[in-house]
Amino acid sequence: MSFGHPLVLIPAVLFTAAAVAGYVLLQRRRTAALAAVGFGRLAGGGIRRHLPYVLLLAALPILLTGLARPSAELSVPHVSGTVILAFDVSNSMKATDVTPSRLGAAQTAAKQFVEGQPDSVDIGVLLFGDQALLTQAPTDDRPATQAAIDRATTSGGTSLGQAILVGLGAVTGKPVSLPTGGDADPDTAAPANELGYWPSATIVIFSDGQETGGPDVTQAAELAAGAGVRVQTVGVGTAKGATVEVDGYQLGTALDESLLTMVAQTTGGTYQQAGNTQALVDTTRSIDLRLTTRTEPIELTAPFAAAALLLLAIGSLLNTRWHGRIV
Repeated sequence: MSFGHPLVLIPAVLFTAAAVAGYVLLQRRRTAALAAVGFGRLAGGGIRRHLPYVLLLAALPILLTGLARPSAELSVPHVSGTVILAFDVSNSMKATDVTPSRLGAAQTAAKQFVEGQPDSVDIGVLLFGDQALLTQAPTDDRPATQAAIDRATTSGGTSLGQAILVGLGAVTGKPVSLPTGGDADPDTAAPANELGYWPSATIVIFSDGQETGGPDVTQAAELAAGAGVRVQTVGVGTAKGATVEVDGYQLGTALDESLLTMVAQTTGGTYQQAGNTQALVDTTRSIDLRLTTRTEPIELTAPFAAAALLLLAIGSLLNTRWHGRIV
């Protein structure tokens, strides 16, 4: 427990001690006076005589302690943390098997997701193709987040691994890369120990799952899992697919769920598939944020005051009932 005005406790202790000493002195004088006139047997008075005053004296230090603004650190459960919305902006996201397009549908769903989050959740925006770029750092400024989502446009290929690494960088506040010294040896993954542990952070990836290159996706997902960051994946598109025009060529593209499922499962997240705009909106509503606890200072002035007033009320009531007076 801590106090906003700890110096108040000094006069509070002195005043309480003086009040107790004064009461004891008065009782001794009363006892002596009664004994002098032959009523020594009435000097004690029993519990009825002393209990009301004991309650009143007990209320005094509690009330004075409340004036010192006491507070305690309590663990308060709440939905909070950081969410990074990562949008695949590769050329395949121009496909119209989801209306108005895969990217357009993802943007619509993501904006509705943003609107539904509490202020305690900071949301960032990341766009990834061959490379990944954080276009909005995590913030509770919802208009800024919405504007960043609207700025997404399509071009290039797809690197899910790069998206995860840049997303981890946005969460941890430091550049993140895959460990060097060997692709298959997990013991070389020193960066995982340097990232810390971020269980209240989530990366949500909107993609059609068609990887074209970049850092190893499996290693990137394992790095996220080691840092406690869950990756939720949302498949945008249909298995039937569509064609898109790239540099004058017609290319077929379809939703590939296998890679997106692997990424989610590796990090403890879930994969959701959405085949149309409304389904995608419903999918983002099902993305669960973690219920976490954080330590918050809770001021205890009111409880102290309430306890003191309760003792004062009981003491006064007993004094009135047993002795016909309040004091």
